[in-house]
Amino acid sequence: MADFRFERGIWDRGIRHIAGVDEAGRGPLAGPVVAAAVILSDSSEIHGVDDSKKLSSQRREELFQIITGQAISIGVGIVPHTVIDEINIYQATMRAMAEAIAKLSCAPEYLFIDGPRYQRSSIPFTAIVDGDAKSYSIAAASIVAKVTRDRLMREFDVLYPQYGFARHKGYGTSHHFDALRRYGPCEIHRKSFRMPGLGGTILE
Repeated sequence: MADFRFERGIWDRGIRHIAGVDEAGRGPLAGPVVAAAVILSDSSEIHGVDDSKKLSSQRREELFQIITGQAISIGVGIVPHTVIDEINIYQATMRAMAEAIAKLSCAPEYLFIDGPRYQRSSIPFTAIVDGDAKSYSIAAASIVAKVTRDRLMREFDVLYPQYGFARHKGYGTSHHFDALRRYGPCEIHRKSFRMPGLGGTILE
């Protein structure tokens, strides 16, 4: 369960505005990668905040509403499939995170980043592997990023109903692969991604 153990070490140094940063959508075959940055106060205690992957869709939506109501500031960065194809998913993820941080209305003094690394930042940071399961701030960011992206994929499902985006959110499920074999890629598919069982990239 995520907790404030990492944040407390920074708060004890007199630093108040810590942003947890996480992304959603690195692995899917379609749609954008979305990152969120969340600054919570040291008095915030939202029961149930954890790695978004461990929560049901309904619980994520409930926590999203609470987090957005209690957070000092939230920033969201969205990088579309076209840019992912141009610069690769790693660089697109870094860009989404940077955009999320830049959109915070309150300047962060310290960052906790989910993952093993982050590109050089002018703001002090710590990268934490599996941070969404360890840091409360990162877990909150994971929920905001996941809910934001899931909502976008449900909107895409209305435009491209044959692919089932509302169900699998663009991930490589058997249903999604079946749809790709039948219909080919649509506008929001990541053309540079390699598709096991489909002969290489999604266009081949």
